[in-house]
Amino acid sequence: MAKFEQVQALTFDLFGTVLDLGGSLTPFIDKMLQEKGSETTGEQFWQQWRYRQRLEQFQDTIMMLGHGGYLETVRRGFVYVLALNKIEMSADEVKTFLECWQELSPFPEVLAGFEKLATRYKLVGLSNGDPAFLEHLAKNRIQWDFHDVISVTTMGAFKPHPSVYRRAALILGLEVGECMMISANSFDVVGARACGL
Repeated sequence: MAKFEQVQALTFDLFGTVLDLGGSLTPFIDKMLQEKGSETTGEQFWQQWRYRQRLEQFQDTIMMLGHGGYLETVRRGFVYVLALNKIEMSADEVKTFLECWQELSPFPEVLAGFEKLATRYKLVGLSNGDPAFLEHLAKNRIQWDFHDVISVTTMGAFKPHPSVYRRAALILGLEVGECMMISANSFDVVGARACGL
């Protein structure tokens, strides 16, 4: 694990740490469920969806299928949870609905925190997301100029695969002990700590 005084870069998870997924997506889910006449609540649907999406990511990594794409795991998880809740949607309806992911918003305290941390550290996004999607989110939704935004597509595996954290340090030109992972996801923290971040 990194010694705090040696840390030069803070690598931030974006989905769930910087970006408020549930708060951003639940209004879209509530509207869809109401239109479909489902008794499932938006919160229930979101919890099922997030859980299934993570399973999709872990399966890709564990079975060494490579990085299938973050938004593809979002889609697969969504389709699974629709079936679980007996909600019918066409492929076109699914595609249209999933555009809501382009509207993700950061938690309200994020930018003030970044302002303080940026006086001491390089702030880096380290995410399971696809590069073009991350570029859009950083520029248009988070509205923060990160030192770098690193996508796991570079490593070909989702977090918490060890290559993600080690390669991120290499990309930044730092030792792993000079980086610290900031994440609200326990699997991410465990993966980073196992690699020395």
